Amino acid sequence: MKLLLNHLYIVSTPIGNLDDITLRAIEVLKSSDIILCEDTRRTIKLLNHFKIKKKLISYHKFNEKKQLTSIIQHFNEGKILSLVSDAGTPLLSDPGRLLVNICLENSVEVIPVPGVSSVTTAMSISGFKDQFIFYGFLPKRESELEKVLSTLSQSQFSLIFYIPSKKINFYISAFKKFFSGRKILIAKEISKLHETFIREDLDSIKMFKNPIKGELTIVISENLKKSENFDKEKVVNKIKKYLKKLSLKDTVDLVFETEKINKKTIYDLCLKIKNEKNY
Repeated sequence: MKLLLNHLYIVSTPIGNLDDITLRAIEVLKSSDIILCEDTRRTIKLLNHFKIKKKLISYHKFNEKKQLTSIIQHFNEGKILSLVSDAGTPLLSDPGRLLVNICLENSVEVIPVPGVSSVTTAMSISGFKDQFIFYGFLPKRESELEKVLSTLSQSQFSLIFYIPSKKINFYISAFKKFFSGRKILIAKEISKLHETFIREDLDSIKMFKNPIKGELTIVISENLKKSENFDKEKVVNKIKKYLKKLSLKDTVDLVFETEKINKKTIYDLCLKIKNEKNY
């Protein structure tokens, strides 16, 4: 593969199983003069697996501003550069935005080399609405976290977050507060040896008693609560009709299927009507 000069290649790498890399990504890395990476120790393992020997330059959030001038100089010398993150698609909650913008300002073309991402991987097996918002890493302070979640709770879309496993209970507690009525998928160690998927109703999921390890991608479902704006008289009459022939449970289920109302609201109405002497 012949790469173009004065181009920066944004190369997606595996998030776990090394065989998840694309053939094109391998060829681009082989043809690059320099590979920019977050942690040279992690990237060298990937390169060794595919027998690739290239110059690595550490590029991470603590030195990205400092590295920009020398990186542009490499382009001016006719070098071909690729950027990788520790795992997955670069720039998604990873450094690189400053580099992309400085390249564009200096007439350096930026070329994506698509591949795996924990965002789309987790979303694809969630079963949730495929219109989603990816937020990335959430704030660590409770006050800031609550502001963010309060805003996001107004969305009808699915939501995707990265969270550190050691703080799983802290975030689950906050999710319960702001996303009641939704479902949650906890994707742990995607495509790795200890890959695990935990699916629960957010209202009923329990806190983890023991610490868990690994990288977590969290998917919160779309808002599953039904609208509370409904014709109450119509629904009450329907409930009265069903209760004469059906059990309370069957009545709740049947009304829930035909009316856009929260199930608890229907249940409360059924109880109230059932306790009336004449209906």
